[in-house]
Amino acid sequence: MLQKVNFLPGFNKQVTPTGAEGQWTGGNNVRFRYGTPEKIGGWDQLGEHKLTGAGRALHHFDDNAGIKYAAIGTNRILYVYSGGQYYDITPINKTITGCDFSTDATTTVTITFPSPHGMNEDDIVFLDTVTAPPGSGYTDADFEDKKFMATSVPTATTITITMGSAASGTTTNVGSARAQTYYSVGPAQQLGGYGFGTGQWSGTSSGPATTTLVTTIAADAGVTSVTLTSSAAFPTSGEIRIGTEDITFSANDTSTGILSGGARATNGTTLAEHTAGATITNISDYVAWGEASSADFTIEPGLWVLDNYGTKLIALIYNGQCFEWDSSIANPTGTRATIISGAPTASRHMLVSPVDRHLIFLGTETTIGDPTTQDDMFIRFSDQESLSDYTPTSTNTAGTQRLAQGSKIMGAIRGRDTMYIWTDAALFLMRFVGQPFTFSFEHAGTNCGLIGKNACMEVDGTAFWMSENGFFQYTGRLESMPCLVEDHVFDGLNSTPRDLINAGLNNLFGEVSWYYCSSGSDVVDRVVTYNYLESVMLKKPIWYTGDLARTAWSDSSIFDKPHACYYDNADDDSYDVVGNTDGITIYYEQETGTDQVNAGGVVTAVAANVLSGDFDITQKRAAQGQMLGVADTRGDGEFIMKISRFLPDFITQTGDTKVTLFLRNYPNSSAASSPLGPFTITSSTDKVDTRARARAIALKIENTSSSQNWKLGTFRLDIQPDGRR
Repeated sequence: MLQKVNFLPGFNKQVTPTGAEGQWTGGNNVRFRYGTPEKIGGWDQLGEHKLTGAGRALHHFDDNAGIKYAAIGTNRILYVYSGGQYYDITPINKTITGCDFSTDATTTVTITFPSPHGMNEDDIVFLDTVTAPPGSGYTDADFEDKKFMATSVPTATTITITMGSAASGTTTNVGSARAQTYYSVGPAQQLGGYGFGTGQWSGTSSGPATTTLVTTIAADAGVTSVTLTSSAAFPTSGEIRIGTEDITFSANDTSTGILSGGARATNGTTLAEHTAGATITNISDYVAWGEASSADFTIEPGLWVLDNYGTKLIALIYNGQCFEWDSSIANPTGTRATIISGAPTASRHMLVSPVDRHLIFLGTETTIGDPTTQDDMFIRFSDQESLSDYTPTSTNTAGTQRLAQGSKIMGAIRGRDTMYIWTDAALFLMRFVGQPFTFSFEHAGTNCGLIGKNACMEVDGTAFWMSENGFFQYTGRLESMPCLVEDHVFDGLNSTPRDLINAGLNNLFGEVSWYYCSSGSDVVDRVVTYNYLESVMLKKPIWYTGDLARTAWSDSSIFDKPHACYYDNADDDSYDVVGNTDGITIYYEQETGTDQVNAGGVVTAVAANVLSGDFDITQKRAAQGQMLGVADTRGDGEFIMKISRFLPDFITQTGDTKVTLFLRNYPNSSAASSPLGPFTITSSTDKVDTRARARAIALKIENTSSSQNWKLGTFRLDIQPDGRR
């Protein structure tokens, strides 16, 4: 007898497949709309280019003339996208003239600067006014107006770059160029440095931060300060190792790279001479003999925080400086962002307050311009309508506030009538109240801290976020969100790169998604989605998961469709940097078509599938105890079930779909496809003969090729009790 097979919307991964009767247990590239699963929309590459590095921030805005912009911050370069083109607006850190070149008949070229360059490995340098090194075989055009990634940083005044072809001869310090160095943003990945069990023999540690020495230190010099090429990855106090000597420090000025306030020859080491260019290693969390490693330290990734102040893009380097780029000036895309004068120089986060227009820095300096005073719980905001005035007076609205619960501010977003601020332990609300206090601060929740700086989203007055111990929402009160995929997410989560977790809103379908790194992966490769519209409509929390990898997301508002960034760390073929080794980012328009379409019209199928839990059969009896041949899929698996045919039903279908019946006789048995399956379903398929027999059967719907799309209706199966043969 034909029976309708219905399943509740959303995934349930908290039980076994045989325990998830009448539910869906998993899938990929699907969503639930009006209670039934469907394939998600495709995506098209925007522009023709692959961008350098990992796209970590995405922000849409427009100017007074209605010109649309997308700001894309990678861990190396700040781009704006407009009119189908990409423009590099990265601020320049230093401009140094009089540089020269050395070649050695390989692809490696050494650039020598007349003064310290302040660059780290993988930082970007732009060369112009070039005279190519005579005798090298290179021309001016090989260097002129080109960006290069620093392959190595041998000394404070030299870097090496990698050319596309080898030099034809050996040269030493010839030719000339002007070098413009980019601000260092940081690494593409967030890797763990320390933790229990990481200590190794001889008191060493895995993954310590390293840099190079700028000036030579004599063996008998009684120095109390050491100048590093960059001290951004070093703590505010601790110890360093240069060669065989250990040196302590109590202050770290990241703007100059100077460590100070320490002592030489500690830990039983002896004084030694150290030449410029020597490697310096952070040993602050090294493990001594007989000690257990218990510190928890990660090297923070290169991130941007983006917002707009009217027509100005505001761009903060995570734990670094803040810049502005004005889209209203003449030829804005030909102008780079510039540092905001008078603003803090080291901050964890930034946002512009709504309506009242204050620029707010979070986890920032207690003394402006002194990054050594950065306090991870300190907030500073500008005078109203000012980007440069942060000194509170009786005649302005600038001010400061230090939050009380937690060890560091993790993130912040603008809401409908408040600003949400998360520490690693709590939620605070910040509201504009006017003079004399300007802003009020409310402690709204505890034990609900943000897991990563971008793991939060607000929509229609409700804030959603991912914490260390589950998902939360704030609707005027703090609420823990029931989640039937929670174990799947948190048991399969790599929590070390937590700042790479990013939340994205897709208001076209009422979805909030979190993109994260799975266990064993240092790049984003998974997504978990909460459908807030379906959850309200069906009065049931609806969650689903997948493998869609997006490192940044911006909803449809300025642009008609959502946009997102995809990072590929195995592809270094970016369009604008010679010698790139930091991967590439592709910028996509989402929810368009059925497939993935890349530059040049290269089409890849978006393979989508959804899998049900097992359903089984029970016999119903008449009042007289006689057996009736009526199947009931709510049974307990007492009887073998036979499915002789099924009637497919799709609300929409483009191209073919594939249906598989997975058979299993016992909960611990491996599920196997029915003998005649899988079955290819076309839009004209009326019925399918199956000859499937098992105690429990699961249904899988999928597509595998391009130009295919589907939305499931209600399948009917011809189910009856049967024997094993």
